[in-house]
Amino acid sequence: MKKLLFIFSISFFAFFETQAQLEYKVVTSVESIVPNGLGRSRIISSNEEKNYKDFTSTQTDDDNGRNKSDRGEIRVKDFDETKLLNFYNIGGIRFQNIAANDAVITSKINTMVEEGWELAFVTSAVESDAGKSDNQGIFITRYIFKKTKL
Repeated sequence: MKKLLFIFSISFFAFFETQAQLEYKVVTSVESIVPNGLGRSRIISSNEEKNYKDFTSTQTDDDNGRNKSDRGEIRVKDFDETKLLNFYNIGGIRFQNIAANDAVITSKINTMVEEGWELAFVTSAVESDAGKSDNQGIFITRYIFKKTKL
């Protein structure tokens, strides 16, 4: 009987664990790859929640009108902005800056893990030099964290 009760208890908790609600949080690092140290590099983390449905329209053959969501309502004004160093300075690529950014980003990740978040996914992209007259460029990384809702 005790074995049966034990097995039932384990099964019961395993069922609820698989049915647990998760929440996600996205943290973004934007690192400037503009020559001569121009540009800005930051970690951005929103402290506000938004519901995407408030800014979504459905396009159909019958109704293909423009989405008229107000940009001011979409904008987030409550966020953390952590300064990072640019990849380049006037002398070219600065490896110390990359190491410094790694240390700051690692600190952010470790802090979030201590707060109960788990790093679930990482994705990155780059928008870089498109020719002689283009002095724009960023390296963007999105860190997607998850944790069980309480």
